Amino acid sequence: MNARSVFVGLASIALLLVGPVALASATDVPSTARSRAAVNRVQAGLASDLEDAGLRLGSPVFLRILKADEELEAWVQGDGGRFVLFRTWPICTFSGQLGPKTAQGDLQAPEGFYFVSPGRMNPASSFHLSFNLGYPNAYDRAHGRTGNYLMVHGSCASIGCYAMTDPVIEQIWTLMEKAFEGGQPFVRTHVFPFRMTDEKLAARADDPWADFWGNLAEGWRAFEETKVPPNVRVEDKRYVFDRLEP
Repeated sequence: MNARSVFVGLASIALLLVGPVALASATDVPSTARSRAAVNRVQAGLASDLEDAGLRLGSPVFLRILKADEELEAWVQGDGGRFVLFRTWPICTFSGQLGPKTAQGDLQAPEGFYFVSPGRMNPASSFHLSFNLGYPNAYDRAHGRTGNYLMVHGSCASIGCYAMTDPVIEQIWTLMEKAFEGGQPFVRTHVFPFRMTDEKLAARADDPWADFWGNLAEGWRAFEETKVPPNVRVEDKRYVFDRLEP
């Protein structure tokens, strides 16, 4: 049995041990006593910090992961429609190196453009709280990539996922849950190997993944120039971006 099989097995066992998961409808975030306690623990502080930044708990959220910097950013939509960087947390750990996940068992953490619907939130995770990135997405499938259960989660331990500390995943979970409750249908989560500046791309021009990263950089620029996450499609095995204005 490989490490990924062990991970999936532990997750299945945890669902049995943690108790019932409450889910009122397909559009609601599933919950457990653990997730409800986490939200109760952090929501007042988050609401206060957001208010100080001119933002509101329950507004739409956008997440951005940067592998080389080992950071996860949470952006929150402001009154003008643009997203504002609210908080940046260190990623506790992730497995693998720069470059996308391509195959089940390669222990790589994915790179690309993903979205998290309420049903992909797991309040009964073996790793405190988690959400499924949705790998493989349409791009991954077009390239024959395989794998599943690629998460952002707590417990600071990773087998191909992005692991945060438990206090941090509680804040991220709460931002997402309240955004879903406010009507956001899904949370876009963009995963980059590094900040996609011209200088950093040029420094890696000879890397085997340079063309892939160049395609990712188009999505990076679409957000940086509008501060609104673009719609993402896949055509001819490449990401295509529809820019959205605030």
